[in-house]
Amino acid sequence: MMVFKKIKDLSALYHNEVVDVRRHLHMNPELSFEEFQTSEFIQQKLSEYGIDFRAGYVKTGIVAIIEGSNSAGKCIALRADIDALPIQETNTVDYRSINKGVMHACGHDFHTASLLGVAKILNETKKDWSGTVKLIFQPGEETLPGGASLMINEGVLKNPDVDLILGQHVSPELLSGTVGIREGLFMASADELYLTVNGVGGHAAIPQNNINPLKIAAQIISALYDKFDPISDTIMSLGAIEGGTLGNIVPETVKLKGTFRAMDEKWRKEAHREMRTICDTIAEKHGASCNLEIKIGYPFLKNDNVLTAFCKKEAKLILGADSVIDIPKRMTAEDFAFYSHHVPACFYRIGVGFEGEPQRKLHNSNFDVQEKSFLTSVELMAALTISLLRQK
Repeated sequence: MMVFKKIKDLSALYHNEVVDVRRHLHMNPELSFEEFQTSEFIQQKLSEYGIDFRAGYVKTGIVAIIEGSNSAGKCIALRADIDALPIQETNTVDYRSINKGVMHACGHDFHTASLLGVAKILNETKKDWSGTVKLIFQPGEETLPGGASLMINEGVLKNPDVDLILGQHVSPELLSGTVGIREGLFMASADELYLTVNGVGGHAAIPQNNINPLKIAAQIISALYDKFDPISDTIMSLGAIEGGTLGNIVPETVKLKGTFRAMDEKWRKEAHREMRTICDTIAEKHGASCNLEIKIGYPFLKNDNVLTAFCKKEAKLILGADSVIDIPKRMTAEDFAFYSHHVPACFYRIGVGFEGEPQRKLHNSNFDVQEKSFLTSVELMAALTISLLRQK
């Protein structure tokens, strides 16, 4: 159809501009909920494109609206996250971060630049489709409680009510030009674990006078791993332990940090209770006490089966069947999951890998993307949006 040919041509035409936008964002990263200059830059671009928007969601979030030739019909939301990570970049590219200790190491600069490109194309083709597109530029994906949850609380899915939502994430595991899609359960919930074990400190050579929290913590660690490590779709991992100063001093307290991830909300709650029971039982057995603080994080991310099957079918028509890859569940987490518990959602992965080069890992100081991937990301999201608006 003519509109899809137009989208493909416009994606190629605006490719260099989208790359320039991405490089500006990459050079000027800002941490979660501090994206003030990023927000101003996005607003400038939307104004330049002639797209109406409202700023100030969760301080730095932005919502833009594009209405088609007839606003009656579906309202489709498209989301990009805008925050960066506290990582010192080690790349030597011209567009490396100029903000010390802050870097777009998770591709949110790519997501934002891509959505701006999509916005420009949808605005220029709005006579060719009916309905409403809501563009969500969201802060704070990397930090609890997650910008998605806060924007939902501020009504981002209302006025007009959103019927479905699309989102994308860069994937260095996939080569540029490909897209990874999965129906149903896709990403895990994620909670933060903070365990404090309180004993009685003293001289290590007089153990009868002490209650060693390190010894108790070791037993708790083993018990937690024995309980949760064999369970599928579950990860309990402890990544930090802190306690004591010298080998001959038994400390009063030991602190541990970890993460818990699952794919089922009922099991998630049961597991929280079981972890507390394990910790308390072992501590009490040794005459000690403990406190397990569980910071509730993002829920599991579920792709709507019907919506995602349609997007997969359309993606094969848009990009070619060989470019669309079925991908497995991931135990990583993403605050886009909050949207998926309110409206039908499809969250997919855009390949940004460099052919013939070592993989650039996410959350790494040398992460980068193959910028020709914008040809895929911009065309696909714009075309999927119009296909969904036209779907009966």
